[in-house]
Amino acid sequence: MNIASILAKKGPEVFTIRPEQPIRQAITLLAEHNIGALVVVDEAGKPMGIISERDIVREAARNEQVFSKAVRDIMTKEIIVGGPHDDLISVGNTMTEKRIRHLPIMDKGKLVGIVTLGDVVKAQRDRYRGEVDT
Repeated sequence: MNIASILAKKGPEVFTIRPEQPIRQAITLLAEHNIGALVVVDEAGKPMGIISERDIVREAARNEQVFSKAVRDIMTKEIIVGGPHDDLISVGNTMTEKRIRHLPIMDKGKLVGIVTLGDVVKAQRDRYRGEVDT
């Protein structure tokens, strides 16, 4: 089982934000779409970072002026990406070891989806349930 199987069920929708946009806009998008992270993209749509609820909360704890900042100021710049053909077990291991919950998926240089650690765990659980039922 691979990432493509998750994206086939989940769909390719990825919510993105530009680095110059304000943190308040990021919070609005996170709440509006009931998601935990946004992929930060450049003009060409290429991922250059990720901003999560956790990033925002940690910055707010350090700095009450968080709303005056731009996304680029607090986003995670060291972004880890996956591919549609990546195996779920290795993706789950990477996400756990690197302590990340959201993995943007790239294919041929294009952002094609995002998976969460919850997506990976659910897919593995469903697979094991199917094996047990069989």
